[in-house]
Amino acid sequence: MNEIKEKLLKPSKETHQDQIGHLISLVCIGFIGILVVAILFFITTKGLATFTTDHVNVIDFFTKSDWSPSQKGPNGKPEVGALAMIVTSFAVTLLSAILATPFAIAMALFMTEIAPKQGQKILQPVIELLVGIPSVVYGFIGLMVLIPMVRTVFGGTGSGILPATIVLFVMVLPTITSMSVDALKAVPRDYRSAALSLGATRWQMMYKVVLRAATPGILTAMIFGMARAFGEALAVQMVIGNAVLMPTSLTSPTATLTSQLTTQMGNTIMGTLPNNALWTLALVLLVMSLVFNVIVKLIGKRSAFKK
Repeated sequence: MNEIKEKLLKPSKETHQDQIGHLISLVCIGFIGILVVAILFFITTKGLATFTTDHVNVIDFFTKSDWSPSQKGPNGKPEVGALAMIVTSFAVTLLSAILATPFAIAMALFMTEIAPKQGQKILQPVIELLVGIPSVVYGFIGLMVLIPMVRTVFGGTGSGILPATIVLFVMVLPTITSMSVDALKAVPRDYRSAALSLGATRWQMMYKVVLRAATPGILTAMIFGMARAFGEALAVQMVIGNAVLMPTSLTSPTATLTSQLTTQMGNTIMGTLPNNALWTLALVLLVMSLVFNVIVKLIGKRSAFKK
């Protein structure tokens, strides 16, 4: 009996096919690792050239909002201040995530708790449809529908943070909804049964037990949605106004990091200050993406259902 157990527990010897598969996996992993490191190195060296080669002050870059790297300002030097774009990027990201999260949670609760079978049949195709629509279509709809509506109600040009937030709200809603559904499904059924057996109503069970237990997963979904909104370029570019100005209201034309990159990268010469400044904006985007990923990892470690 002991000999049979030893044979079962003893790992089997790798065959020739297993060794080949293992080697191919290692080569693919190595290639992906090299590719990631190369991208990080390339963007970092290009982004830091603004400070190392063109000697732009780092503090001025992050605290000033005057952006004219191709022209000399009043002080006789090009103005390279990205504060307006950074503030606008965070504003549209936070507003769209805050606006989309309640709708996403409501849809997720309907799909998992209120009408599981019917909810999946009704809302799942809608979510898949929203995911499959190209971003340029969202931007075009915002340009043709949202901007005239905002112009009629609030006046001005109609461009700004408000239409960009609405467009991003629709774009990040499927991401947050899908991940919230997964978080709610991860809550053990025993939690629901225990709450109901103690006399809790259905809504009390959902609010005080299910939602609280799924909070880490819902927060992760929100962060993923923010990362999606922060990196969106084309749709935002079409409705934001593309004026590098500090936003004074939700309807004043302004620009984000991504909109400035997409509109100006083709108009600069490699190695010049305008080009290097845009690479610095790309580096800021990269750093923020890494920050979002780190936050997701930290939230995931606190999940109550991580085994």
